[in-house]
Amino acid sequence: MSDAKQPIWLRCEKKPFEHRSALTPTTAKTLLDNGFDVYVERDPQRIFDDEEFEKVGCKIVEHNSWPQAPVEIPIIGLKELPESTEPLPHTHIQFAHCYKQQGGWNDVLRRFAQGKGTLYDLEFLEDPETKRRVAAFGFHAGFAGAAAGCLAYAAQEEDGGKGVLKGLKPYPNETAMVNQCREAIENTKGGLENVKVLVIGALGRCGSGAVDLFRKVGIKEENIVKWDMAETAKGGPFQEILDVDIFVNCIYLSQPIPKFITSEFMAEAGEGRRLSVIVDVSCDTTNPHNPIPVYSINTTFPEPTVEVDTKGVGKRCTVISIDHLPTLLPRESSEQFSTDLLPSLLQFPQRATAPVWTNAEKLFKTKLEEARQEDERLGVKA
Repeated sequence: MSDAKQPIWLRCEKKPFEHRSALTPTTAKTLLDNGFDVYVERDPQRIFDDEEFEKVGCKIVEHNSWPQAPVEIPIIGLKELPESTEPLPHTHIQFAHCYKQQGGWNDVLRRFAQGKGTLYDLEFLEDPETKRRVAAFGFHAGFAGAAAGCLAYAAQEEDGGKGVLKGLKPYPNETAMVNQCREAIENTKGGLENVKVLVIGALGRCGSGAVDLFRKVGIKEENIVKWDMAETAKGGPFQEILDVDIFVNCIYLSQPIPKFITSEFMAEAGEGRRLSVIVDVSCDTTNPHNPIPVYSINTTFPEPTVEVDTKGVGKRCTVISIDHLPTLLPRESSEQFSTDLLPSLLQFPQRATAPVWTNAEKLFKTKLEEARQEDERLGVKA
């Protein structure tokens, strides 16, 4: 690395209830030791205190001040920026959720085009050899999603099936989460012995996290149904989903596929349907190819579930569609993600020749052109 230091700016997270961080004091210290200048915005909702970053040598800057940062400093964060029409002149490293034509995707990319900024989407930073993401929250997303599913199932078993899960909050550690889930299900009429779950995408990071949670809670191994591509190849809708209490969807949707389940399919099952909780960890809510088209909104930690329209037939069913589930375990998930991302960040000063960054920039330019063409089709001025 040259003598010139590489700056990087950790912005605050503006998404409500988001407590994770793209950098941690541990990974920030490693960057500092390798010739980086690390700026950290004050953030009262981040799981790591500002003082933890200051202690390792980071420069603390004002909350949400990144728009005034020198344009040559890259801005790193996790969740998407608040909606706006302001042009984006900086380089941003973040999850932007706009490459799969999600709702408002071209609005996001238009801001980069107008500001002549660059987006390195964390979802698409890939190891050039394995073609796998260099860092992902998948395991903790599945783990936390399965936990939320357990709590929703237990809540719905209360009050004659009328109970509603309210107010999910981050846990101090994994043990506290597992213990609460175990206790909640043990207190249901059927107890742990009779709960049956299905995880689709069980071989991936996310699915393995969901399976791990169910095992640690104490659900019997034979009652944890694990599906992946081989089992879904026949095409849905799937009766097997209706035959479990909790269904957790962990697939990565990259192309249109047959629907896993529909409201009509659920209604046809009538009183024979066992399913009462769907956890859509994949959360492709606005994707036109969502294989679980039984809901239309993302849910939140204060209101974790949304009711499925079962056409008035059979028991209640709810969906959990929270798109930042790993923040239920913010410290562990941040440490794991940031540690995995660190080798790529250390290559950032050589991004002009480092494949993980050159490939991500090439993809950005491709998506930028797709957005330009969409604006042209819609008659929107760039």
